[in-house]
Amino acid sequence: MDKTSKIPLYLQLMDDLIKEIDTGKLLVGEKLPSERELCVIYDLSRITVRQALQELEREGYIYKLHGKGTFVSPASYNQNLVKLYSFTEEMKKIGKTPTTQVVSFHEIALDERLTKKMNLAPLDEVFQIVRLRLANNEPLMYETSYVPKKIFPRLTEKDLKERPMYDIFLQDYHAGVTKAVERFSATTVRKGEAEHLNLTPNHPAMLIKRFAYHDDELIEYTISVARGDKFDYTVELT
Repeated sequence: MDKTSKIPLYLQLMDDLIKEIDTGKLLVGEKLPSERELCVIYDLSRITVRQALQELEREGYIYKLHGKGTFVSPASYNQNLVKLYSFTEEMKKIGKTPTTQVVSFHEIALDERLTKKMNLAPLDEVFQIVRLRLANNEPLMYETSYVPKKIFPRLTEKDLKERPMYDIFLQDYHAGVTKAVERFSATTVRKGEAEHLNLTPNHPAMLIKRFAYHDDELIEYTISVARGDKFDYTVELT
């Protein structure tokens, strides 16, 4: 692990474990070292190791069996859904008042996993934006977005507190979202997310990963945790 890098340590650990899975050093169904063992192997804190494992589980690389440990997952399958939407506009359509709270705003360097997802160069910088989405002051979604700095170089936390992100993209950079790909899966709410969503940890939730494009260029990758008791999704097949 490079502790001087701008890439967070948990992302570096994720990259290393993903490489072991992709190269076959860790096989499907194989048990991973325990959190404690990983701390020793990589000289990292328990919090860092746990965060990396939680993210890998959400990404579908690993799964946990209570009392038995953590194992490498088999490949998963994606179901394509069709409909480009904005949270703000959808809430307005059903008569609710949408608001957004910016929980954090950081500039980070990309790790290898995000580099591949976002089709960017290694160590390219992105804005990591964590937001809480509310309707009529009720928290509904906890979102973590990654936005390329080279496309939106002057983006600030103040901008995001004053205007919807997609309005900023279009008005300030002439980069409207022309296409989005979303992947849905079931998850549970983590402690930090639960505090913002007014839920208890491990409450059922929907995990949504959005890849938003301007023409063929990826301009946003967002991971959303949506309250399972407040959302349902409809797919129209024609």
